[in-house]
Amino acid sequence: MVQGFFTQLLDKKYLKAADRQRGRFRSFLLTSLKNFAANEWDRKKAQKRGGVTTTLSLDFETAEGRYHLDPADEQTPEQVFDRGWAVTQLRQALERMGTESGGGESERRFELLKGYLTGDSQDVRYKDVADELDMSEGAVKVAVHRLRQRFGDVLREEVARTLNDPADVDDEIRHLFAAFEN
Repeated sequence: MVQGFFTQLLDKKYLKAADRQRGRFRSFLLTSLKNFAANEWDRKKAQKRGGVTTTLSLDFETAEGRYHLDPADEQTPEQVFDRGWAVTQLRQALERMGTESGGGESERRFELLKGYLTGDSQDVRYKDVADELDMSEGAVKVAVHRLRQRFGDVLREEVARTLNDPADVDDEIRHLFAAFEN
């Protein structure tokens, strides 16, 4: 379905209809995808020659049991889309910071400290990282604090690159974090 959507988007030159004055590009894409999905559903449900036929599964136990085993996903497609956008922004900011570290000892330090940004180092004590980097525990705490500040700046810059008006950055950052609340 996704390939069909992008094929139609490019073949019919729908991207020319995207207007920055009318809203965000990701909102345009999401609305376009919803319309495409609705049209595909209508097309598949269209009455064909021979009249209306209904497919009915006679294996009720298996079908019902399968749904009881699947975890319930309460997220709407919009929430999934927004979360994907937010994850992409965070990943790009992290990659940029890794590139900025420049290699060598700075890159090694970044790799050891980046877990404090992503939450991967929740069980790792500052003392252990300090020993690994041959630093004091206080110096590691300061380095993590500075890394978090720099991450905030880089994230703002990455989000700003997706906008026309820099005044919208704060709103986009709020939207980014709201994507993780659901």
